[in-house]
Amino acid sequence: MENVLFAFGLTLFAGLSTGIGSLIAFFSKKSSPRFLSVSLGFSAGVMIYVSMVEIFFKAKSGLIAELGETMGSWITVISFFGGMFLIAVIDKLVPSSENPHEMHSVEEMSEDHPESSHHQKQIEMREKALKNHKLLRMGVMTALAIGIHNFPEGLATFIAALQEPQIAIPIAAAIAIHNIPEGIAVSVPIFYATGSKRKAFFYSFISGLS
Repeated sequence: MENVLFAFGLTLFAGLSTGIGSLIAFFSKKSSPRFLSVSLGFSAGVMIYVSMVEIFFKAKSGLIAELGETMGSWITVISFFGGMFLIAVIDKLVPSSENPHEMHSVEEMSEDHPESSHHQKQIEMREKALKNHKLLRMGVMTALAIGIHNFPEGLATFIAALQEPQIAIPIAAAIAIHNIPEGIAVSVPIFYATGSKRKAFFYSFISGLS
C-alpha cells in the first residue's frame, strides 16, 4: 500500500508541475505581445529539444532492447509520426476560421489600437474577439495534446515507482522539469485570449492531471 501511495504521489508531482509553468501568467501583462512571443518560443524550444534529443532516442533504445534493432527502430519512427498525425487530425477538426494556425503577426493580437471612427472601432472589436478566440483555441488544443502526451508518461512513472523507486525519482524529476514549459504553452495563450489568470492556471493544471 505504501508503494502505491508513493507511486501515485510521485506521478502526481510530475504531472502537476505544469501548474508551475502556468504561474508565469500571474506575472505577465496582457498588453505585451513580446512576452507572448518569448514565452511560447521558449516553451516550444524546450519541448522540441526534449522530444527530439532525449525522449526519441530513449524510446528507441528501450524498444530495440525489447523488440530488436529493426522492429524497435520502425515502431519508434511510426509512433513519432503517428503522434504528429493524431495532432494534425485534431487540428483539422477545428473550423478553419478559428484555427490558431491562421493567426497573423503577434502585434495584431495586442490591445493597442489607434483611435478611429465608431464603425472602425466595431470592426476592430470583432477582429480582436476573433483573434482572442484563436488564442483560446490554441491554448485548449495545446492542453489536449499535452494531456494525451502526459498519459503514457504518468503510466511509466507509476509503474517504475512501484518496481524501482530509485529509478522512478529521477524519471519523475525529468518529467516535471519538461512539464514546466508545457504549462507555459497552455496558460499564456489562454490568458491572452480571456484575460483570466484563473482560467489560464485551470487549463494548465487540468492538462497535467492526465
